[in-house]
Amino acid sequence: MSQKDSEHTLTVSWQDPRLLAEAGRGMSGLEFLQKVVTGEFPPPPFASLLGFDLVELHEGSATFAVKPAEHHYNPIGVVHGGLAATLLDSAMGCAVHSTLPAGSGYTTLEIKVNFVRAMTAETGRVRCEAKVIHVGGRTATAEGRIIDEAGKLYAHGTTTCLVFHAGR
Repeated sequence: MSQKDSEHTLTVSWQDPRLLAEAGRGMSGLEFLQKVVTGEFPPPPFASLLGFDLVELHEGSATFAVKPAEHHYNPIGVVHGGLAATLLDSAMGCAVHSTLPAGSGYTTLEIKVNFVRAMTAETGRVRCEAKVIHVGGRTATAEGRIIDEAGKLYAHGTTTCLVFHAGR
């Protein structure tokens, strides 16, 4: 079989991320993210590219889901660890964001990921459940776990986020 015979394609559509960012200004993190969950606001482009869905949100917690697929594979035939790391970063970051008042934001300062087992296209949908550990004036921490529908653990991690406030 030639390489051309085994070629697959992926088409991704997204909306202008600057419009999404502008729409969120003046809202608390929880208000903004709830509009993404309900579909009132579109997901950010990278979420569309990777197939992430923000499926559950409460103040201090966020749950994302994705179905690992062939287009997530690395050269050794399993899902690239970057998918798990990005899923954890997204869920833990949104858990932090959900606690922030209007005019505040965050960025990941550090992330630690522990990979427990490989994911493949046969793994099925996985969930990344994240919750805040601490939110202070300048930093916040959170933890997350990636599990399949049977509750089997695939990866877990922690993050430290830098919190910034408008006018400071």
